[in-house]
Amino acid sequence: MMKTKLALFLLALLVVSCTSSRPVVRTTSKPKVTTKKQPVAQTKTTTAKKTVVTTSSTKSATSDSKAKTDSEVSLEATSNVKTYAEEIQFYVDNFKEIAQNNMKAHGIPASITLAQGILESGAGKGKLALSANNHFGIKCHKEWTGESVKHDDDSEQECFRKYEHPSESYRDHSLFLTSRPRYSSLFKLDKGDYESWAKGLKAAGYATDVKYPEKLIGLIERFELYKYDNEVLSRDFKPVKKEVIVAQGGDYYTIQQGDTLYSLSKRFKLTVDDLKKLNNMSDNAISIGQQIKIK
Repeated sequence: MMKTKLALFLLALLVVSCTSSRPVVRTTSKPKVTTKKQPVAQTKTTTAKKTVVTTSSTKSATSDSKAKTDSEVSLEATSNVKTYAEEIQFYVDNFKEIAQNNMKAHGIPASITLAQGILESGAGKGKLALSANNHFGIKCHKEWTGESVKHDDDSEQECFRKYEHPSESYRDHSLFLTSRPRYSSLFKLDKGDYESWAKGLKAAGYATDVKYPEKLIGLIERFELYKYDNEVLSRDFKPVKKEVIVAQGGDYYTIQQGDTLYSLSKRFKLTVDDLKKLNNMSDNAISIGQQIKIK
């Protein structure tokens, strides 16, 4: 009897054990299903991140390209180069004190000297500036006994002065203007009157470019170079802001501070080349107060 009861008890235990093992198997299988789904979620997240990066970088590149185009300045004189506003400002920061010292010593407005340096040297990027530290295209002339370089200008392989430092070309520029009788009338002008100085240089034969004064004035006003004259003269001159004028039936527009050919092309729905052709322009230089044709 005891043996029979013991056998029944063991049989009952075996049945209970088999029944209780089934939930264990099911519990294990559930995490496996969840694990399989996780890579799908990760793939979606990764794809989304890639899309965001791509969109962001595209916008950034477009923005940078537009900024560079809008700030581009074409400088055409002894050096025919294109530069950007930040490069011109860097040039000004490097040479403003030299220009001011020359103003104190020789009476030439620092604004005029800086504007000529920017224009003649391409903000320091022109061939003569790089190879000879010559920022004003100063030729050898008979009295020059220093080093020189050959450069094509009015004629092939002309002789230009070479300097150890750009400051020496700044000094020679001042001496050139003060020692030539044809520029003597300039020194009767107000030292802060950059407009009269720019026009006077052209009248005295400094440059053959008919738009030379406008280019100098445009650089001075766009980069506020007159501030360096103010510091030397201890005054607070500011150019009068000219009103925006569209005259003659809307065919002409008067340039104001901050305008560029690029911004005007967008405003009047033209290309930069269209504006240049309408106004017979060889470069992108414009000056405040200048009237340009827009139709």
